[in-house]
Amino acid sequence: MIIGLDKLEAKLNDISVQDLERPTVQAILLVQADAKSNVSVDSGELRESIYTDTTVHGDRVEAVCFTNKEWAQYVEFGTGPVGRAEHAGISPEAAVAYTQQPWWIHESQVDRETAEKYHWVAIETKDGIFYQCSGQPARPYLYPAMKNNADNIRDIFESHLTEVIRRNTR
Repeated sequence: MIIGLDKLEAKLNDISVQDLERPTVQAILLVQADAKSNVSVDSGELRESIYTDTTVHGDRVEAVCFTNKEWAQYVEFGTGPVGRAEHAGISPEAAVAYTQQPWWIHESQVDRETAEKYHWVAIETKDGIFYQCSGQPARPYLYPAMKNNADNIRDIFESHLTEVIRRNTR
């Protein structure tokens, strides 16, 4: 028998959804800031598209850090044979299928500077220039932001819930 366990359980049951909302928001904003700092792409477009959303569902509070850029997944997980070979740091829970063959991109779909930056092979045809792409390595930014902040997130909740329990015992 643990002395005081009944009182602790009663105090924990008194914790409301509102008591959980503040630390949840604080935690997801921490993840968002870290995700933004992890982005390794040239423009700020991806960095500026990383948002958060916190929602109350009955007795639960859920928070999500996300981007609305369709191509953001290619940065996180990589693409093609290169992504398959270089995907360190992605979530071990992610089941990613990589194409095994290089592909060709028409000049109308990519600017010349990008093709040259990645040293893509170019061929000239009657239909224009095509660049051969073998993909890109994974450059995870979302998963590491959550994983690397797990202890900080726990501390946020621990501190806040300790404060709530103390307040409820006065």
